[in-house]
Amino acid sequence: MSSSAFDKVRTRIAPSPTGFLHLGTARTALYSWAYARHYGGEFVLRVEDTDVARSTQDSVEQIIAAMNWLGLSYDEGPIYQMQRLDRYQTVVEQLIAEGKAYRCYATPEELDAMREAQRARGEKTLYDRRWRPEPGKTLPAPPQGVKPVIRFANPVEGNVTWNDLVKGQITINNREIDDLIIARTDGVPTYNFAVVVDDWDMRISHVFRGDEHVNNTPWQINIFNALGAPLPSFGHLPIILGDDGLKLSKRRGAVSVMDYAANGYLPEAMLNYLARLGWSHGDDELFSAAQMVSWFDGSHLSKSPAQWDPAKLDWVNGHYVKHIDEARLAKLVVAHLAGRGIAVHVDQVQPKVGLFKDRCATTAALADWVSMYFAPVTPSADELAAHVTDAVRPALVALAERLSTLGQWNKSVIQQALKETLAAYSLKMPQLAVPVRVLVCGRTQTPSLDAVLEHFTQKKVVERLQAG
Repeated sequence: MSSSAFDKVRTRIAPSPTGFLHLGTARTALYSWAYARHYGGEFVLRVEDTDVARSTQDSVEQIIAAMNWLGLSYDEGPIYQMQRLDRYQTVVEQLIAEGKAYRCYATPEELDAMREAQRARGEKTLYDRRWRPEPGKTLPAPPQGVKPVIRFANPVEGNVTWNDLVKGQITINNREIDDLIIARTDGVPTYNFAVVVDDWDMRISHVFRGDEHVNNTPWQINIFNALGAPLPSFGHLPIILGDDGLKLSKRRGAVSVMDYAANGYLPEAMLNYLARLGWSHGDDELFSAAQMVSWFDGSHLSKSPAQWDPAKLDWVNGHYVKHIDEARLAKLVVAHLAGRGIAVHVDQVQPKVGLFKDRCATTAALADWVSMYFAPVTPSADELAAHVTDAVRPALVALAERLSTLGQWNKSVIQQALKETLAAYSLKMPQLAVPVRVLVCGRTQTPSLDAVLEHFTQKKVVERLQAG
């Protein structure tokens, strides 16, 4: 799949630092990274920060943190566009000197009037090339006090055709494309120009990006050709749809990658899930990053939009929660608890995670379970009324007394105390176990009660039973 114009595969991810790394960009980064790794190539992080008004260093740091969390290591970068303005200006001047770009002095008011007239005639609104030099054409003198933009002299005839890695062959007629502004009045380059110069200079061989860039590609290909630069291969990935069937996006509140980290999702699960949103390897649902790299050769990319499915993500994450090392799991739970103001040591947590991990889709949910050992529980009034009744209260008092006198504290002796209490009050296990769970654990359902109680201190169990 590598392009013959390049000596090695080089891919890139080029987020705009106007917010967090959202899920669509994370998927694009994953595919770009996996493709480069599959072919023994290189992966570049470029920060497209020419939107000066909206770009922030905080966004840059969040993007890098998300890349690091996901394990998407890059070989070069971060490279910042705003540090390359001299390079863009050099290329602009080169294109002007070669007659491939020109200065346009049309004011915003003039352009508005031009488009209005085109709409009135039922025409597509395209720049009318009024400032484009042509043989036999006399241009007016540049108006005083008007700073020009620089426009690319796009070919006026012919087609732009490329073989998209995802969509197959795409052809767009040059008559559908106007003369793109490549530099603003302040000299800052526009996206479609800067990205070409960057990809050229950075020897990017393959560009994976979202569907929304398909219409930008003809302009970019024409600029590559005007510069005599080798063309990368393009692959335009289908959009990811949210629960509502609309595109996930920053503007529509798509949560950031790091929000998922904070909410208890594991990076290997997120990579696994993102990989399947637009790519497949047979029927494999669960696989490691290393397996993905070995399989990801650029084929089997879907042309259809992917549906974000929180339940499926929870299933994938739950698989990893069940199977990762419990020492690591305990550290993650400790971090969640610390965020809730509960300071505990990993050694206090690790013996408990194995008891609950099979019930949890996230490490945050696991922290919910474990927190009952370190923080007060507050059973709901409804649960207390339903389960801690006058009929069972004498048995609870007796159980607390039995437990308080035990010389040892383990599952076996706890189970024996439960059995003796059941026999003394002619109760079945659910009649006693549920109120015990409500009082001690703050919930009606838990794993095996003796195993759960064993991880409390004897004193705490007795106190919580007596408080009921």
